Amino acid sequence: MMPLPFPVRDANTSHGSDHLGQLPEWDLSDLYTSEEAPELARDLDWLEGECASFATDYEGKLHSLDAEGLLRCVHRNEQISAIAGRIMSFAGLRYYQMTIDAERAKFMSDAQEKITRFTTPLVFFTLELNRLDEAHLQGLLAANTDLARYAPVFERIRAMKPHQLSDEMEKFLHDLGVVGDAWERLFDETIAGLGFEVAGEPLNIEGTLNLLTDHDRSRREAAARELARVFDANIKTFARVHNTQAKEKEVLDRWRKMPTAQTARHLSNHVEPEVVQALRDAVVGAYPRLSHRYYELKRKWLGLDRMQVWDRNAPLPMESKKTIPWDQARQLVTEAYAGFDPRMAELAEPFFTKGWIDAAVKPGKAPGAFAHPTVTDVHPYVMLNYLGKPRDVMTLAHELGHGVHQRLAAAQGEMLSSTPLTLAETASVFGEMLTFRKMLEAAASPAERKVMLAGKVEDMINTVVRQIAFYDFECKLHAARREGELTPEDIGALWMSVQGESLGPAFDFMEGYETFWAYIPHFVHSPFYVYAYAFGDGLVNALYAAYQEQPEGFQDKYFEMLKAGGAKHHKELLAPFGLDASDPKFWDKGLSMIEGFIDELEALEG
Repeated sequence: MMPLPFPVRDANTSHGSDHLGQLPEWDLSDLYTSEEAPELARDLDWLEGECASFATDYEGKLHSLDAEGLLRCVHRNEQISAIAGRIMSFAGLRYYQMTIDAERAKFMSDAQEKITRFTTPLVFFTLELNRLDEAHLQGLLAANTDLARYAPVFERIRAMKPHQLSDEMEKFLHDLGVVGDAWERLFDETIAGLGFEVAGEPLNIEGTLNLLTDHDRSRREAAARELARVFDANIKTFARVHNTQAKEKEVLDRWRKMPTAQTARHLSNHVEPEVVQALRDAVVGAYPRLSHRYYELKRKWLGLDRMQVWDRNAPLPMESKKTIPWDQARQLVTEAYAGFDPRMAELAEPFFTKGWIDAAVKPGKAPGAFAHPTVTDVHPYVMLNYLGKPRDVMTLAHELGHGVHQRLAAAQGEMLSSTPLTLAETASVFGEMLTFRKMLEAAASPAERKVMLAGKVEDMINTVVRQIAFYDFECKLHAARREGELTPEDIGALWMSVQGESLGPAFDFMEGYETFWAYIPHFVHSPFYVYAYAFGDGLVNALYAAYQEQPEGFQDKYFEMLKAGGAKHHKELLAPFGLDASDPKFWDKGLSMIEGFIDELEALEG
């Protein structure tokens, strides 16, 4: 079962504005018309019966199938994934529209429990695939070209072979998964239910985080202190969630003989540990040239002797306070996409016209933004919390990039369309870059250009530097949890150990900032997810440099890369562009683009 994605960046979005125009809402009827829809009941019944008959037909028999028989088995497994994915997409998207609605939460939980129960008999499929003799499997693949398409899937499944447990134990763990999901829901509902008050105004977490980008420094400080107060009041709950999730992972990793806490993520991302380590080391080594240098510039622009954490995302003094209405944002992104290739704009168009975007901020709605691919015979849905800031336009461009990627990869089918996280950010970050370049070209003055460059550098620092700092925090957290229970103070100390290093000497840290690990959803939902953002940003920067150096024929190669979905390894996908992520110098190429923007900002100072 593919989990729902979570906000793609540590976004500072908030509740709505009256000046943004008509903001679109989801039409989920392409999945199901309602929770009482007869089609939904039909699909649940079909799923229960098909899972049982699949197990009857194939359990203990995979080794005896010929190539055509294995292909039929794979196709039936794909259809099960498609129906289960459709049901959970509908339940999950309804829930994220209103996480504090008890009925929606119950519906999603009940659906998850049913699907977990129905699919438990299918656990044998990957276990038996891993027991097939390698020569036998290769012979089957050679005998049938349609089956050979699934070779990348078999390769990824068989990468787990050394970490596989007994059939009975795997079924037990599959059933037990709903318990871990309950801790994730506790986190989501706690976050959504938090109440804040700044200057007498009641706010949710999105509204309070948004004040960290306010022009008024006193309001930013008030918001930061209120965040710290509320996080501290709930810190035992957050610490319990993190302790439990990290301990559950430690137990699973120990039983599966995973050498590190990160190994499972690397395997699912289909990326070598040494490639991730090279990325991490390159970024940490570049902290002084990136974040430290940029924040020193920002400190001078803000006229401060010292920066505080509430100044990190502060607008620049020369930054316009105007908001960008929805229709203008749509036009900006559409034109940027079309300027690269008209096919990009065509693929993005239905998101705006067919109810595939939910843009407005609403009480109880999940924070941040995401693009969920649902299933390959429907289409993706994009969630935003749109407030009309330039960053919100970038987020729209980012999520539409995901949506375009997901639409192009859908032709691969359920088992091959899903892209590893390390490559899943490619089209989204590329879409952002196209939109940024379009807006930069239209800058009316050097001051406007400076603001835009600074905003882009901040986004890149949030995507690269901040996410690698998050990754280091997680590495430390999971290593420490293996030694025993962690107090909130223990977790806070680990958090602070990476903050000063990544942000640099321009900053002081207020009392209470040690609790700000508490609200980051990735730590709970998807351990070690965060390095994928830095991977994607570095990869796209290198790709964009290749586009600038040799634009002729780039678009066709780019579309072929997106269409591949999860059917190719990152080495194969990047080879047509003359790029190789396993080369340590590759990451320096990506980081040099950020350095170049900071160089230009320093030159504008002169």
